[in-house]
Amino acid sequence: MNIRVSFWLKTNRMATHMSKCRTWNRVHRFGIAAYRKYSSSGSGYPNISLSTPLPGIPKPVFASVDGQEKYETKITTLENGLKIASQNKFGQFCTVGILINSGSRHEAKYPSGIAQFLEKLAFSSTAQYGSKDEILLTLEKHGGICDCQTSRDTTMYAVSAEVKGLDTVVSLLSDAVLQPRLLDEEIEMTKMAVRFELEDLNMRPDPEPLLTEMIHAAAYRGNTVGLPRFCPADNVDKLDKTVLHSYLRNYYRPERMVLAGVGIEHEQLVDSARKYLLDAKPVWGTSPAANVDLSVAQYTGGIVKMEKDMSDVSLGPTPIPELTHIMIGLESCSFLEDDFIPFAVLNMMMGGGGSFSAGGPGKGMFTRLYLNVLNRHHWMYNATSYHHSYEDSGLLCIHASADPRQVREMVEIITREFIQMGGSAGEMELERAKTQLKSMLMMNLESRPVIFEDVGRQVLSTGKRKLPHELCHLISSVTASDIKKVTTKMLRSKPAVAALGDLTELPSYEHIQAALSSKDGRLPRIYRLFR
Repeated sequence: MNIRVSFWLKTNRMATHMSKCRTWNRVHRFGIAAYRKYSSSGSGYPNISLSTPLPGIPKPVFASVDGQEKYETKITTLENGLKIASQNKFGQFCTVGILINSGSRHEAKYPSGIAQFLEKLAFSSTAQYGSKDEILLTLEKHGGICDCQTSRDTTMYAVSAEVKGLDTVVSLLSDAVLQPRLLDEEIEMTKMAVRFELEDLNMRPDPEPLLTEMIHAAAYRGNTVGLPRFCPADNVDKLDKTVLHSYLRNYYRPERMVLAGVGIEHEQLVDSARKYLLDAKPVWGTSPAANVDLSVAQYTGGIVKMEKDMSDVSLGPTPIPELTHIMIGLESCSFLEDDFIPFAVLNMMMGGGGSFSAGGPGKGMFTRLYLNVLNRHHWMYNATSYHHSYEDSGLLCIHASADPRQVREMVEIITREFIQMGGSAGEMELERAKTQLKSMLMMNLESRPVIFEDVGRQVLSTGKRKLPHELCHLISSVTASDIKKVTTKMLRSKPAVAALGDLTELPSYEHIQAALSSKDGRLPRIYRLFR
C-alpha cells in the first residue's frame, strides 16, 4: 500500500475514534436524553426550535426608550456676549471648541484667503505656549488632540481630551484663538503650505473641491459665499500680520463666538469660560469693530469654465480615463427657512454617486440618479446630488462626469432630471428618502465630534438647538406636495454652471438655461453642415 494512503487512513481512523470519545463523554455527563435533545447529529432533529429560548438561560433586559432626549442642550450667555452651549454625554472624554461667525464670505473688504491662512496658523505659538509642539505635549498629558477647520461662514477651533483636563483645554483654546503670536517664520511656513495646497487642488484626481469652488463663484458672482474659499495665488504674498490683525479685530469678537462642549457638565464649562474667556484681552487690542461685512448673499447664476487637459490627472497601471466634469445648480433656500427640510429630502431622493459605488439600498442604489442615469447610461462615470445651505441662501446642484465627446448628451440628461424633480414623487420613493435621511442623521450624531459641531453651528446661527427627535419629526412630516412646491420655486431661478476639462462639446449657457425652462428639459436642437 502507498505510504501516503496508509497514513491518511490511520489519521482518519484516529479522528473518528476521538469524535466517538467526545460523544461518549457528553452522554456519560448529561445522559442520553440530553444528548438527543440538543444534538443535531444522529437520526433525530433537536426538539427545541431556533425561535424558542434555551431552558435555564436568564431573560434579557432591554433598554427602555421614553421618546425624550435625556440630555438636552444647555445654553448660557456671558456678560461679554459669548454663548456657551453644552450637551452631556456618557464617557470619560469630551470635545470642546470655539466656533466663530467668520469665514471666506466675510473677506469682501480684505484680500481673499485670510480664512485659509488662519486655519493653517491655528494652534501655533501663543502668549502662553512657545510653539505648536508645546501645545501638543500639553494635550498629550490629557490624551487630547486639536484641529481647526474653516468654511465659507464658520471657523472652528476644537479639542478632544479627557474630561478632567477641561480647565487646561479651555485655557488653551482661549490662548489659541485670542492670543496667537503670528510670528514671521510661522507666516512664511503658512505661505508655503497654502501654495502647496493650491497646486494639489489642481492636480488631484477628484475634482469635486475645485468644482464646488467654481459653482459657488458662478452662483454668487463676487459676493458673500461666492468669494474664494481658497487663497488666490496672487494674494499669498499680500497677507501679513497687519492684515490678519485687522481682520481678527473685526470678526474674532465674543458676541460672534460660541464655546461648545459635548461630554461635560454645563456648570463646569461655564466656570472655565468665566475664568479664561470673560475678561481675556486679545493680542490685537479691544478697539471697536469697523468694516464688518453684513452683506446678504445675492444669487446671480452664471457659468464658470476651466479648459483643462485631464489626460494626465491619474498616471499609473490603471489610469483614470480623461473626463469632463459638469456641475449644474439652482438656488434652494437658507437653513433657517421651513423649506430647508423638504430640500434635504429632495437631495436624498436624487442621491446618486460614482458608477463604481458599492452597496445596496442603504447606499442609495434606489435613488433617482442611480435608477434614471447611471443604470441607463453606462458611459457616465458619475452623477451625484449636493445641497449647500447657508443662513441667507442655498444651492442644490448635480455633478456629472463623462467622456468629453458625450458632454452635450450628459448635460441634457442632467437638465431632464432637474425638470422631472417638478413631477409628483412616488409614495415609496419619498418614504425611502425620508427614512434614509433620518438614518444618516442619527448615525452621524452617534459621534461626539459631530454632536459638538451640530451644537455649535446651530447655537451660533440661531441661538438655540433643535434636537434630533425634533428634526426626525420634521422630516417625517414632509409630503409629496412639499417637494413639488420647493422644486417649482427652485426651477424659476437662473442656473449656475461649472465646467472643467475638455469643453469642446459643452452647450452654451443660454441653451442650458433654455433646457431648464422647457417642459421636458431637452436642449435646443443645433444643426451642423460639418461634424
